[in-house]
Amino acid sequence: METPNTCVATYKTHHAADDAVKHLQKAGFEINKISVIGNDYHTEEHAVGYYNTGDRMKAWGKLGAFWGGLWGVLLGAAFFVIPGVGPLVVAGPLVAAIVGGLEGAVVVGGLSALGAGLVSLGIPKDSVVRYEESLAAGSFLVLYSGSEKDVASAAASLMESTDHQQVETH
Repeated sequence: METPNTCVATYKTHHAADDAVKHLQKAGFEINKISVIGNDYHTEEHAVGYYNTGDRMKAWGKLGAFWGGLWGVLLGAAFFVIPGVGPLVVAGPLVAAIVGGLEGAVVVGGLSALGAGLVSLGIPKDSVVRYEESLAAGSFLVLYSGSEKDVASAAASLMESTDHQQVETH
């Protein structure tokens, strides 16, 4: 049995993150193993809101169409306000990891709920701090979790053909 691993790619814009998800999907990677997380708070916008309609989440605001599109293909969607990072929108299996940490009141070494979720995916605490700083600065993260071989392939694929700031495997 292979050890689960995670590839984390950092993107400066939501367009680049969206392109990465589409690239992974077209390359045949399992869509249910992809997560996206980003900051959707913009003070220049009048209203930003999220609501659940049955089994679908809806969004308004500057990036509403971006998140709405991701919620249509990725498993799980949530909105969190993380102290020190700010309001974040999450799509994909990372949602379950964060909620699991919140429901179980699990806080790993003083990390936020987001940090605990990332650590549960095998990401080291020092990397979690860097990712939280990137998110606070407005970047987007695209994560792919799976076997070591799949994660290495996803990382190579993202590095070769997307407009990333950084790609790492853990």
